[in-house]
Amino acid sequence: MTNEGVEMNQDLAAKLLVEGSTLVVLNVPSGTEFGIDLKLWNTENDFKGIKVIPPGFHYVHYSAVNEFGETAPKIGFLHTFKKSEFLVRRWDVKGEDLSSEVAPEEVVQRLRDNLKELDRYLGCYPYDVWNQWKELTNHITPSIVERCSPICGFVRSALELEPCSDAMRPRGGISSPKKRRRALTTEAKEEELLPDLKPKPGTELRLSKLPDKSYPDDATPTEITKHSLDSSYALDTLLDTLTLPMEIIGEMQLAFVCFLVGQSLDAFEHWKKLIYLICGADSAILRRRVIYMEFMKTLETQLTHVPEDMLCDIVANNNFIYYNLRKLFANIEINSELDGRLKSYTSRFRERLTMKFSWDFCDLQDENEDEAPVIVFLE
Repeated sequence: MTNEGVEMNQDLAAKLLVEGSTLVVLNVPSGTEFGIDLKLWNTENDFKGIKVIPPGFHYVHYSAVNEFGETAPKIGFLHTFKKSEFLVRRWDVKGEDLSSEVAPEEVVQRLRDNLKELDRYLGCYPYDVWNQWKELTNHITPSIVERCSPICGFVRSALELEPCSDAMRPRGGISSPKKRRRALTTEAKEEELLPDLKPKPGTELRLSKLPDKSYPDDATPTEITKHSLDSSYALDTLLDTLTLPMEIIGEMQLAFVCFLVGQSLDAFEHWKKLIYLICGADSAILRRRVIYMEFMKTLETQLTHVPEDMLCDIVANNNFIYYNLRKLFANIEINSELDGRLKSYTSRFRERLTMKFSWDFCDLQDENEDEAPVIVFLE
């Protein structure tokens, strides 16, 4: 593990020598892929951790590598480091993973007392990515980390699954229309043939449960149609479950980095659903304008970190980001009650996306055939 690309001025270095945290990891096998935030290295024999970690939210991640050079699925943990924190973890050789057991206090104290000797075996936090990491995670608070982290303490790219009992299978509600459709797509048919599995309890990310339906229980047919075209009711329902409305942006950021860094497909799906929910709202924009401003800033930052192969997949799959943004931009464009600042920022955001991705946001009020309402006939 090297410290290539470290960029730190003297004032920052002096401050972090006092306030920076230390992560000590004992007995990590040589060659293990080990990283923090946006950096990843292969460890050497004398690797014992990372030093001068800036206080705040970080994502520690790793993958065991066998004798044939094959890499195991990625595992990691989310942690909000306090100033000058000294965190000790041990490698479980049998499980090829960091142990969830807390290191004995005497071991921690001995390591702390020998910090000067230990220092040469610690890699330095990669400051060349710190600013990028802060932009990606600036709304992730300690309470969001605590609420969303798996009970087991580790985020796994490959969840351990177990059969879903008959009692746990969904019944009624939103699942009924699926059974009554006259025709299923090839993808839907394949999905129905798959076994019913669920993550082993305690291993999944505890992300917010999104509303099962987009309208209230006592909604009339006219209101159901209205709420189906405007997801504001569903968005407000989700926001009411959060301590602060802005937590939805923090959760969107957490889901994205769990996918980007931790390779969690469940987190990716949640990220997509939040984009769909936020972009599909109309009447909520005026009341939640601050959230929408931060949403656009956050999404723009995230798009600069999306892997190229994923961008190709997005385009191949009808580009869900593009079509959802078209909805959002169309709603903002036509709403005369919105203030000029939000409209001006949206216009500049559109221009930057067009320059970067060649996305066409002209004629926003013209309904795309693919996005037109679909009439579903029930048996």
